[in-house]
Amino acid sequence: MFDISTKRTMAMNMHPPTAIYAMLFGLALIAAMIAGYGMARAESRAWFHVIGFAAVVAMVCYVILDIEHPRQGIIRIDALDRALVDLRASMT
Repeated sequence: MFDISTKRTMAMNMHPPTAIYAMLFGLALIAAMIAGYGMARAESRAWFHVIGFAAVVAMVCYVILDIEHPRQGIIRIDALDRALVDLRASMT
């Protein structure tokens, strides 16, 4: 029980280096630049595609960051914490 709890705590405190986050946002920026370059030749703007692309890229970045910090944000791991508390309670 102690070993599992220690490993879990260490996994929660370890995060990817800042370079990974910089590459994620750099990739989003490059994708936006390529899409903008492709749309620059068009006579009119397809606003649905522009807004849709921006929304999808923003959601993907948010979900990746939210999963990385599971105790904050929308995606939570409270059910897993509850399972450990119930296991500890059953041992006493």
